[in-house]
Amino acid sequence: MDVNIIQALLVFIVAFIMGIDQFSFLESLYQPIVLGPIIGAILGNFELGIVVGGAYQPIGGAQPPNAIMGTIMTAVFAVSMNLEPTAEGVGLAVGLAIPFAVFGQYAVTLTFTIMSGLMAKADKAAEEADGKAIAMINF
Repeated sequence: MDVNIIQALLVFIVAFIMGIDQFSFLESLYQPIVLGPIIGAILGNFELGIVVGGAYQPIGGAQPPNAIMGTIMTAVFAVSMNLEPTAEGVGLAVGLAIPFAVFGQYAVTLTFTIMSGLMAKADKAAEEADGKAIAMINF
């Protein structure tokens, strides 16, 4: 199965929204059990999306690397390779998606590390009640 430009754009938009949700007050939409069926529906295989979401959903204290990137790439691999919604098929897709999920986790960690340097500037601007500086730091 080939992914067309509309599907790719929709996947990007969903990934963007889920990335924001991951660090917002909801923290529920980005969960694989919700995200998997959405990506599956976009790619034309809702059933496989449900299975992918369930397979990648963290259970208990276990947490996979970057749930958003992992779920999206698992669904993309599973649908594009026409895998069956079985443990073997989804397991193959999860295995292929893990490097992307780990890269996504590293990207988030790197971003937070770089942005942490701005916290001292934000604190200083807050002490000086400099609203313009705080706004610039946020931009």
